[in-house]
Amino acid sequence: MAEGRILIVEDEHIVAMGIKRMLKGLGYTVTGVASSGEDAISKAESTFPDLVLMDIMLKGELDGVEAAKEIKERFDVPVVYLTAYSDSNILERVKKTGPFGYIVKPFDEKDLHSNIEIALHRYRKEKLEGRTEE
Repeated sequence: MAEGRILIVEDEHIVAMGIKRMLKGLGYTVTGVASSGEDAISKAESTFPDLVLMDIMLKGELDGVEAAKEIKERFDVPVVYLTAYSDSNILERVKKTGPFGYIVKPFDEKDLHSNIEIALHRYRKEKLEGRTEE
């Protein structure tokens, strides 16, 4: 069974509930669901997720890329983007945030599971290596 606490950031309620169901079925704990960038930052601060699944187009002032940048800087939580958008301008903005994954919608449970597992593994490995170098 998978382990990990995941925050879902998705402004389409039905999509968010589908992702939540998938994650729970895979054995992950869902720490919350946010529909705006501002809400995502607030929930990341209060729920301490191991990973954030971030949609790019969100309601509110901050889009997913801006929210991911803030979450990474303030809380050092890895972000995997879940989005229907894959044009070069968005990809360039996303790359600057140091994402741990990028999943293009529509996706299936296997895509979600493998991307999350690789992201969590990479993050934990980088943290461990960072500690040994200090």
